[in-house]
Amino acid sequence: MPPRDGPPYRGGMSNGDGTGSEAAYRQGRDVEIRPITEEEIPAWCKALRLGFLRPHIADASELVRRQFLPGRLLAAFDGVPEPRMVATFRSFDTELTVPGGATVRADAVTSVTVTSTHRRRGLLRALMGRDLDAARERGTAVAILVAAEYTIYGRYGFGPATRQHGWTVDLNRAGGLRAGLPESPGGRTDFADMASVRELGPELHDRWRLTQPGAIARPPLWWDLRTGGVTSPGGTWKEPFTALHRDAGGTVTGLVTYRVEDVWEGGAPNCVLTVADFLALDAGTATALWRLVLSVDWVRKVVVESIGPDDPLPLLLNNPRAASPHEENADFMWLRVLDVPAAFGARTYAAPGRVVLEVDDPLGHAQGRWALETAADGTGRCTATDDVPDLLLGVGALGSLYLGAETAPRLAAAGLVVEARPGAAAAADLLLRTPLKAWNPDIF
Repeated sequence: MPPRDGPPYRGGMSNGDGTGSEAAYRQGRDVEIRPITEEEIPAWCKALRLGFLRPHIADASELVRRQFLPGRLLAAFDGVPEPRMVATFRSFDTELTVPGGATVRADAVTSVTVTSTHRRRGLLRALMGRDLDAARERGTAVAILVAAEYTIYGRYGFGPATRQHGWTVDLNRAGGLRAGLPESPGGRTDFADMASVRELGPELHDRWRLTQPGAIARPPLWWDLRTGGVTSPGGTWKEPFTALHRDAGGTVTGLVTYRVEDVWEGGAPNCVLTVADFLALDAGTATALWRLVLSVDWVRKVVVESIGPDDPLPLLLNNPRAASPHEENADFMWLRVLDVPAAFGARTYAAPGRVVLEVDDPLGHAQGRWALETAADGTGRCTATDDVPDLLLGVGALGSLYLGAETAPRLAAAGLVVEARPGAAAAADLLLRTPLKAWNPDIF
């Protein structure tokens, strides 16, 4: 997945470590895995650029220094003929919203590379194992990452947990917004400068993310990078259009950020507007922001790069067929359960019931047989049990089910969940289903 505006290397991305085993790593006596010191940041950044096939990008040490946490930036050092970094790894703690609006602490994995000369040696397995063990010891419920390649992270217990979902709208066919949509009486929409966005955006996002399962916190550096307060080597940031919506009382209830590609053909405008960020706390705010986006002069196509899978945008149009799925729609954030009772005790459930899950976890964190018991008030708990299992599944499938991104019947149809009791997948789905599909708009 190519980096977007901001740090040149983000996301739980990896150039791959093949199928190398930890045993293979142990045989390489000259390779040491350890946290780096702050003085080693420039060398770590150089190894990161090399691992991501971008040695030409300028040094980003000062940016990484702002994110430095002792013990959380790891590297593999090859000591022959002299010590040098041949793999990188970084993690940090963030808040993840779960169904029901509560949050859990998540170990966010990013900046994962293995230099091409050292693939197939089990370095990624060793780095990942060390980080997940440490996260579990800190009491972290889950780990998350954004996978550049689909086939890598299932080995470590991660499963797809949110989707990147967007739309491309042909304005010549859309016919504008339908009449009678919810409005925000007395509300107004105005463009904002970048300083105002840095000031007002974080509070708005903190309110919004608690309404969206799968959303994560945005640290101050996120806002600095996307408003030009900080620039990153190799980045392509240009000041975008950002509009804020306020209700009748003056409270900010929404934000939209977009850029416009200035295209003219045969003397006529054929511009493309691309929405990069869209936050709305209520339906009236969403109507106002979409009205702005869909009515910009000279624009003939609107591209919404990522919006919630449940967002009704096409249905807001007079002609929903004018909205076609964005070409980059795919799995996005992956999740790994580290503490089963803590993770499943934090979220809410759709119905009362009980299902026994037998989880296979080669790394051991979620291994075992677990009874998920839910009450009529939506609360639930997950405890170890010796009872006969209803469903058999791997820890990756457990991660896909956790936020509601997948259903147990669909995973069972794919052979990723096995029913030990007929009808158990449908019964589990009644408990785990969510009114809003998980979505995380932010790469990290």
